[in-house]
Amino acid sequence: MDRTDATAPGPRESMGTRFARVGRGIRWYVTTLMGDRAYDVYVRHLRAHHPQAQPLTERQFWRQRSDEQDRNPGARCC
Repeated sequence: MDRTDATAPGPRESMGTRFARVGRGIRWYVTTLMGDRAYDVYVRHLRAHHPQAQPLTERQFWRQRSDEQDRNPGARCC
């Protein structure tokens, strides 16, 4: 199997560079999974698709998100 994708480690990549890259990937995954990046994603989407709209402040965004989760718990366990 030939790995030619951009995520494949280069032949001269040092062990420290690999650990750093893996660490960044794990951090990205966990912060995305936990929703820590939700506000950044919201602002990026709003600017790209609705440039005339004023984004909520971060505090307003999290309040609205929390209220929405309380109204519609869905598959949450608690």
